[in-house]
Amino acid sequence: MDQLNVPVLQFKNSSVFGIHPTTQFICFQTQSRSNSSRLTKKPLVVEARANARTESPKLRNRRIQKKFNGTARNPRLSVFCSDKQLYAMLVDDKNKKCLFYASTLQKSIRNPPCSTSEAAKRVGEALVKACTDLNINEISSYDRNGLYRGQRLEAFEIAISSYGFLRG
Repeated sequence: MDQLNVPVLQFKNSSVFGIHPTTQFICFQTQSRSNSSRLTKKPLVVEARANARTESPKLRNRRIQKKFNGTARNPRLSVFCSDKQLYAMLVDDKNKKCLFYASTLQKSIRNPPCSTSEAAKRVGEALVKACTDLNINEISSYDRNGLYRGQRLEAFEIAISSYGFLRG
């Protein structure tokens, strides 16, 4: 069975351009039976990504995360910020181990009582102390999990930038 494809582009959301297409993707299949050949046509639909420019930050982060792997000497710094708290960890992807973990929920970070942004700053300071204990001078990547910089994340970044983890 041979196929003959007619290459005509059709976008699902092409009404933006003022064009309302009909099904224009046609795939012709030739069936040969003894000496006669017959053409059958069936629609073939190919869809383009609608929001290629406004890709979700979470999806972009998952794609980029595959490129950077942490080691014991250069771990990956992963930070997650929920609505109220901040969580930070140093990850050794090669051995699949967490070298350091801290959050603004820990009692050692929260005592004496303080605001969440102050606790985030204390998490950064605890991270710097753990890095000096583990002889870590550099991180492979800073992973914000696709999150924007808020007040807590800025306080955390100020604390770790004094150690030289963040460039610029």
